[in-house]
Amino acid sequence: MDITLTQGIILAIVAIIAGFDFWLEGLYIFRPIIVCTLTGVVVGDTTLGIVAGGLTELAFAGLTPAGGTQPPNPILAGVMTVVIAHTTGHNPATSIGLALPFSFLMQYIILFFYSIFSVFMVKSDQYAAEANTKAFARITIIPMIIVALTYGVVVFLCGYIAQEPMKALVHAMPDWLSHGFEIAGGILPAVGFGLLLKVMLKAKFVPYLLIGFLAASFIKFSNLLPVAVIGAAAALYQFYNDKEKEKLAQQIAESSAYMGGGFDDGI
Repeated sequence: MDITLTQGIILAIVAIIAGFDFWLEGLYIFRPIIVCTLTGVVVGDTTLGIVAGGLTELAFAGLTPAGGTQPPNPILAGVMTVVIAHTTGHNPATSIGLALPFSFLMQYIILFFYSIFSVFMVKSDQYAAEANTKAFARITIIPMIIVALTYGVVVFLCGYIAQEPMKALVHAMPDWLSHGFEIAGGILPAVGFGLLLKVMLKAKFVPYLLIGFLAASFIKFSNLLPVAVIGAAAALYQFYNDKEKEKLAQQIAESSAYMGGGFDDGI
């Protein structure tokens, strides 16, 4: 299926809004799970958007900027995963791998902007020293507008203008290469989740991880909602259990302080 001109324009607008949010990190609508879903709605396949969003979000779950290291761009990954799956007929897992070049392209553009925008720092320091709030706000907003508009232009070019060459390239790929992208796309969510667990996982939460893994892998569900309910129940149990332990520890500390104070007063 093709992306129409109207759909291409709407996708560009969605990318501009997500670009603003990516800069501000206010609403987190730039995350792939949101971008993919919105893209699916725009192209008329909401189910595809939700499925692609879940897979792509897992792939990007542990990918966060660290110092000068910048991960692939989540907005282009989300948009192009759905666009490629919609226009070429490939499944979302394969499309994740095929969308990565577009994601890397956008991230290189952003890094270029970061380098160029350093020239604004001299003026920013000057306006801050002069307490010129209007000029300072203006020079802060200009880079954000440039980046957001660039998102819209890149998405329109990649999603609408270049869709025919993109489809021709994908269809010209041999089966072994397409299968390789499918395997890579299927592994990426596990890698992303593994990176996230490496940072966040604690030893006391390992039993919950094992329970969720066993439930998701070996119990036949029509969907993963029961696993999500199990996870929510475990989270609530852990939350209230920790709260009770904290309250008990506080009571013990207060009691010890009171008893200690009593002995001191008697000496």
